[in-house]
Amino acid sequence: MKRQSVEIIESHMLNHNVKAFRTERPRGFEFDPGQATELSLPNEKDLADEKRPFTFTSLPADPWLEFTIKTYPDHNGVTDRLRSYERGDVFEIGEAWGAIKYQGPGLFLAGGAGITPFLSILRSLKESHDLTECGLWFSNRTKQDIFLKDELQALLDDRLRLILTDEEGSSETAGRIDREQLKTHVSDFGQNFYICGPDPMVKDLSDSLELLDVPESRIVTEDLG
Repeated sequence: MKRQSVEIIESHMLNHNVKAFRTERPRGFEFDPGQATELSLPNEKDLADEKRPFTFTSLPADPWLEFTIKTYPDHNGVTDRLRSYERGDVFEIGEAWGAIKYQGPGLFLAGGAGITPFLSILRSLKESHDLTECGLWFSNRTKQDIFLKDELQALLDDRLRLILTDEEGSSETAGRIDREQLKTHVSDFGQNFYICGPDPMVKDLSDSLELLDVPESRIVTEDLG
């Protein structure tokens, strides 16, 4: 599929460095929950050839496309430029591909912006009333890094655990998602485990789950093929 330009119809900050964008949706454009596309900024001359993968966070039936993007102001790159993008500005996107595919009920383990492939999946499951057997652990460095907390609590109720690695909070768990946390708080290691976050986190958790006798087929990570 050739690359297509899409115009922003709405944008707003979700916290100090995460911004949500809704764009128009090209006719006939399809994606599955958890899939991503390569996004570029054709009007930025020095970055026009830079393509970055971002996940769709809208529902497949929505009349718009949505992206929830963590920005890095200290890097002169695509996400830094996106902080200033507003309604009327233009992205360029390619076809939908890979990322995380839902394979049945389970526990979602997300680190920071790694939650984005899960958002469309969880929202879709809520629409189909199939979310009751799923849980989410969402790890961030500090409280100010958490985003969409109210929506996630509404979706998951007590099946949501918020974890802070660099700060203690009254309603959040301090520490990291690791083997000890899993051993202490997970009762069913026969369920699916979905992991997305920084590469070291994905590897460490995959290894930890295998040591806890979770079959490899039950550990779902990004499919980049």
